[in-house]
Amino acid sequence: MSEATTKETKAQRAERLKQALNPWEAYAEIQRFAREGIASIPAEWGMYFRWWGIYSQGDGVGAVGGKGGEGKAVPYFMVRIRIPNGALKAHQLRAIAGLAERHARGIADLTVRQNVQLHWVTIEDLPRVFETLWRTGITTLGACGDVTRNVTGCPVAGVDADELVDASPLVHEVTRLLNGNPDFYNLPRKYKVAITGCRSWCVYPEVNDVGVTATRHPATGEIGFTVRVGGGLSTDPHLAEPLDAFVRWREVVPVVRGISEIFRDSDVLRQNREKARLKFLFIHGGWTPGKFLAALEDRLGFRLAPGVSAPAPDDVYRDHVGIHPQRQDGRAYVGLPVVRGRITPDQMRAVANLAERYGSGELRTTTMQNLLILDVPHARTAALARQVESVGFPLDASPFRRGTVACTGSEFCKLALTETKGFARWLVDALEARLPGFDRHVRIHVTGCPNSCGQHWIADIGLEGKKVKGDGALVDAYYFCVGGAVGRHQAVARPVGYRVPASEAPASIERLLRTYLDERRPGESFREFAARHTDDDLRAFLAGGLVAVAERDVPAGPAPHAVEG
Repeated sequence: MSEATTKETKAQRAERLKQALNPWEAYAEIQRFAREGIASIPAEWGMYFRWWGIYSQGDGVGAVGGKGGEGKAVPYFMVRIRIPNGALKAHQLRAIAGLAERHARGIADLTVRQNVQLHWVTIEDLPRVFETLWRTGITTLGACGDVTRNVTGCPVAGVDADELVDASPLVHEVTRLLNGNPDFYNLPRKYKVAITGCRSWCVYPEVNDVGVTATRHPATGEIGFTVRVGGGLSTDPHLAEPLDAFVRWREVVPVVRGISEIFRDSDVLRQNREKARLKFLFIHGGWTPGKFLAALEDRLGFRLAPGVSAPAPDDVYRDHVGIHPQRQDGRAYVGLPVVRGRITPDQMRAVANLAERYGSGELRTTTMQNLLILDVPHARTAALARQVESVGFPLDASPFRRGTVACTGSEFCKLALTETKGFARWLVDALEARLPGFDRHVRIHVTGCPNSCGQHWIADIGLEGKKVKGDGALVDAYYFCVGGAVGRHQAVARPVGYRVPASEAPASIERLLRTYLDERRPGESFREFAARHTDDDLRAFLAGGLVAVAERDVPAGPAPHAVEG
């Protein structure tokens, strides 16, 4: 028999392993590994661990240190803590701080899906980490793997003075439906759901597999929902398609279940790991929103009401940083800018203590890797602002400090080409020094490889990690994508043909933003400025003159499985 007929594809292996075991039912194996040590872990558990929110940790070199686009692993793990709707209590954040200090070398990261990630966790410590989280009411279950990832929601649901409806109960109901449910442990690939009742769509429904946004029926005044399907980024960015349906509150959970079943039961999406997301029904499968809606209604057994006009937000900035009034009289929430999401145990404990001292002890994580303190009396916001600044979170942060997002990068990720967390911090400091007083909102997203875990496709300025030769060695570099947007003017950022070593990125961004400041029209945002210029124009602004197009160096083979949070 020839090798061609016997060699198992990545998709075939994944499907075989998933059919053989539901990892959610195998916690006893993790306990055994903890007793017997790292050598006792069989190869297939490199996949199964993901169902428990665990990835093996890279060796700090990234993808270039291994083969096939994936770097070498070390005997430590990344542990992703699932935070539905970003809702945390002070004692939970304090518990995470303790875990980070005892088991993760003092490192914790807030992610773009409102999770918290720990690093350097040993197999021996995993049960203790899990048990501590469970005692505080949180879990890692389903934070990774071919399952429903953390269901995101507006972090100020229930307190936002301008929201249409508090949709957080739906977030938690959908979480209970899909996470840990054996009916949904085996999906073709990762599956992302966002549900929000806010007007600003701060959880980016446009790039989720399912995006549920509140809207008011223009004829009846009833608050219902619009549903989008098939969004996603990675190497094939696709903005979600709206369905022609007005979904009532009581219908949201059945609708999400029906969409999840369509995804789960799609055999065509199980043939190729690189084309297994829901979006590929639209990109390659010939599906349309109408066809999807018909399939969904067949699952539901009833017809949904026709859709209504639901205008998307117009250039709303979605970071929640600063002091904002709540719907509750005399109360405010306070948004802390956590640069590139990296936060220390001491900072977490301090914020938890401040949330109890000045607020109700309620906290929220956001999709821009920031942290919020809720329920602060207006009279005490100034005092709290002084306290959080002393901890390292000044509320009068620059647009760069507020608007810079970074993925995990080669520090811990086996797929990354570049180091991102330290670079993002250095980039913010450099831009603040180069452009003092810059006061226009701008989102800069740093991703260490083409998989877009840092969501560079929807950024004003997206930096995609590359390697280039410098002084005879490979050095970190970034390729620029410009003009991404969500909301009413949604657009995928345009690859403009410009690539520089990481050390030159601040100067390039400074040139681009100074050109924007000098040539913008009255009231013009950076998004509008970028939209009215060609790729050649933007490349010249970045370079300070005309330069040849640089290729993105997209890999010839399929990109490996991404690990975005």
